[in-house]
Amino acid sequence: MLKNTHEQYQRATEHGKLGSFRVAAIQMASGPSVSANLEEAARWIEEAVIQRAQLIVLPEYFCIMGMKDTDKLAVREQPGEGPIQKFLSDTAKRHKIWLVGGSVPLATPDPNKVYNSCLVYADNGELAARYDKIHLFGLQLGSEHYAEEKTIMAGDKVVTVDSPFGRMGLSICYDLRFPELFRSMNKVDIILAPAAFTAITGKAHWEVLVRARAVENMAYVIAPGQGGYHVGGRETNGDSMIVDPWGVVMERLPKGPGAVVATLDPEYQTRLRTNLPALNHRTLQFC
Repeated sequence: MLKNTHEQYQRATEHGKLGSFRVAAIQMASGPSVSANLEEAARWIEEAVIQRAQLIVLPEYFCIMGMKDTDKLAVREQPGEGPIQKFLSDTAKRHKIWLVGGSVPLATPDPNKVYNSCLVYADNGELAARYDKIHLFGLQLGSEHYAEEKTIMAGDKVVTVDSPFGRMGLSICYDLRFPELFRSMNKVDIILAPAAFTAITGKAHWEVLVRARAVENMAYVIAPGQGGYHVGGRETNGDSMIVDPWGVVMERLPKGPGAVVATLDPEYQTRLRTNLPALNHRTLQFC
């Protein structure tokens, strides 16, 4: 956590001056070329900045959706090094925004696996938080077969970060199916949920999962996704959305690349939590 941003957040919340602000969820249909994906991401980040977004979240695998699952091993980076992390840091600093790299392949002790890591950069370009995906996706449904544990090493730490926008809880894609992860974050103001949901599972469950996590935690959810057809033959669900603490979808983008931008209002969230103090009524504290 960055000391200066934590103190900024503390001062704002203590004096009730944390005003409304703009956020963006970037939807992409990434391919196997990291450089091409970074160029595409830069284009939509700039579009979101034009729309005054101060917090911008990229989807899972924004930097690479390979021809095969093992392709991400070839572009993995050491923490704090490499073109993907440099892009995120430089872009955050240049635009003076908080920028979230939905997931970046980082090196693990196992040469055959990577961490699927969500990286949060502050507006000075410094890394504010890192979350390694805990729940690894597996699916055997018709012609679709996924087994993330073959190429990804699971994380084991729940991560939250204080920011000028409030306390944010980090998650990635499949994590949405495990509400106990979000409960263990305690109270968070914003949930970040970058994803690459499959078209089949996304059509059935994506919206209900995103909205459920918002309602039960009375938190805003920023949920950018991969959305479209990929060179390797995969189809992702898209439908990137920003959801308010009452479960209302504020803005969404069904398919194709783009920036979903909305204004978050902490005072509205505070009123909801005061009028319906469900987070204070918890009696089961097993998480």
